[in-house]
Formats: sequence, structure tokens, C-alpha cells
Amino acid sequence: MSDQIEYAGFEASEFAENPDPRVPCVLLLDTSGSMNEVVGNYEHATGETVMQDGQLYNVVTGGKTRIELLNEGLVTLKETLASDSLASRRAEIAIVTFGGIVTTIQDFVTAENFQPPRLQTSGSTPMGQAILAGLDMIAKRKATYRAAGISYYRPWIFLITDGGPDPGDPWQAAALQVKQGEASKSFAFFTVAVEGANMGILSQISTRPPAKLKGVNFREMFLWLSQSMQAVSQSSPGDTVALTQPTWTEV
Repeated sequence: MSDQIEYAGFEASEFAENPDPRVPCVLLLDTSGSMNEVVGNYEHATGETVMQDGQLYNVVTGGKTRIELLNEGLVTLKETLASDSLASRRAEIAIVTFGGIVTTIQDFVTAENFQPPRLQTSGSTPMGQAILAGLDMIAKRKATYRAAGISYYRPWIFLITDGGPDPGDPWQAAALQVKQGEASKSFAFFTVAVEGANMGILSQISTRPPAKLKGVNFREMFLWLSQSMQAVSQSSPGDTVALTQPTWTEV
């Protein structure tokens, strides 16, 4: 006699209550130490300095760090998608961070179930490892859709960074896979460069030129992303959807 696993049936799957087509998006977010830098207006410098990840920073009071503004942007993403009943059911979000190590903070979840995390900074920038992890998540998610008979739109991957990959990081192998995936239309890969990002390497990773974020306006960027996902979610898989021109990039 052998053990058998009974087929649980579609009713037991995660798609039983919501078989809508999906708009998957993976966010690859830089949470390295440099994202803890205070930007914009702050009260005053204390005169103290602190060494973090090999970099010397001035200690200030007041102001906000890049990571705090990035966290606020994730809240904007949630709130905007949640305001659209169709997008909240169809848009799926996953988050991978790279700060010292690569971490899947959030596996794919519909926007209605997405809870914005409070990201913390740490360590260096294993960017290529994070890209490879994101590509693997996309491949597995698409296989899950197909197995469940769920249609889906072309997945999006957004990489946001203020730096460049660590020495020895496999970013070139990741770039090769990005180009292969773009050529086969398996996904669309975007890079967003915050001040300090290595534009040269980002240009080699994606087939699209990196978008240079205007200031630290993560909120406007995530607002554009959520509105774009809304527009796509209201179409049919395979349709061509014209996205609005982003206003959060530097010309």
C-alpha cells in the first residue's frame, strides 16, 4: 500500500474566492545602510558622526531618512490600490529586500490583503542576488497561475536602489536573465535610481534606461505605479495599455 494525497480541488486553493486575472508585481527594494541617510530638511547637525557599513555619516536631529520615505511610499501604494475594488482584487504585490542579505519580506498577495511593511536598513547591497530571487518568484508564480487556470498579465519587476552591487555580486548573471526574460516577454523589468545609484550598472541590467527619481519622491512614484496597475487591471490579458507619463523622474 502506498500513501496517497487526495486532490484538494480548486475550492481549496487560494484562488477559490477570487479567480480574477492577476497583475503581479515584484518590488526589489534596496535596504542597505545608505538608505538610512537623512535627506531633505532636518533640524541641525549634532556634530557627532557614526560609521555604518564602511561609510561615515553625520548625526542630525529631525528630518526623514530615505527608508522612512520609502516606507511611506508603500503605504501610498496600498491605499491607492485599496480605493479601487477591481485593482485590489487583481493586483498582486511581492517584496524582496536587499540590505546585507536578500529577504523575501512579502510573497505574492493581492492588494486587498497587502500590509505595508516597515523596512529597516542593514548592510551592503547584494543587488544581483535580489534580482535572481525576484525572477525565480515570478517564474514560480506564473506556474501557480497556470496550474490553477488563472489568467495573468505580463508581470512587472521594479528595482529601487541608491547604490550599486557589492563586489562579487552576480549582477551580470542577473542582467543576462533580465534581458532573456524581456526578449521572451516573460516580464517587464524597470530600474529606479535614487541619488547615489550606479547609473552605469543599472543601464547594463535593464533593457530600459534607469528612471532617475526626482529628489526622494517615493510617494509620487508609488502613486504612479498603483495607478498604472489600476489601468492594467481594468483591461484584458493581452491588451495593450497606454500608461501615463511619469512625473516623478528627472528629465
